[in-house]
Amino acid sequence: IASCLVGSEMCIRDRLKTYLQNLQRPVEIIASLDDDKKSLEMRELLVEIADMSDKVSFSDADNDARKPSFRIKQPEGQEQIRFAGIPMGHEFTSLVLALLHTGGHPMKTEPEVIEQIKQLDGEFVFETYISLSCQNCPEVVQALNLMAVLNPNIHHTMIDGALYPEEVEARQIMAVPTVYMLSLIHISEPTRQEAI
Repeated sequence: IASCLVGSEMCIRDRLKTYLQNLQRPVEIIASLDDDKKSLEMRELLVEIADMSDKVSFSDADNDARKPSFRIKQPEGQEQIRFAGIPMGHEFTSLVLALLHTGGHPMKTEPEVIEQIKQLDGEFVFETYISLSCQNCPEVVQALNLMAVLNPNIHHTMIDGALYPEEVEARQIMAVPTVYMLSLIHISEPTRQEAI
């Protein structure tokens, strides 16, 4: 996918369709949309993704406060991963991995790390503010998304600060990635292993 980001949209589309063949179980994409331009762009992207695989379904039945946004989940499963923004640019790989991992594709993570994540007690709600041009952000987003897939008590939302400037100003976010856990703030640029 990364090699396509500076190439044609057809290249990205073909790569994504190939990756989606690795889905082992159904995946639902449920969007919270408005009538603005970004919502229309998000709908177009998500409908196209759903058309690429019979294991992916799309619905706009969500009513999250953040519009546009969408969540990725298993049928009958809890909400796990949400993208409050259109994950293109550096974050497109984050979207692909979220779909694959939710759809049962094996994770390239050490078994002991996976087990540690599954055994975490308590409920954790993470929000990560990113910019689509940030090169460090995807590692953090992908690590927290992976945790959300492995543990139903972990929830993660990626937020594109450019789409939600009021939140950026209210929370006085000065750098990306900025990760919130509930009401606690932690600003850093960890590697994937450190984030896990």
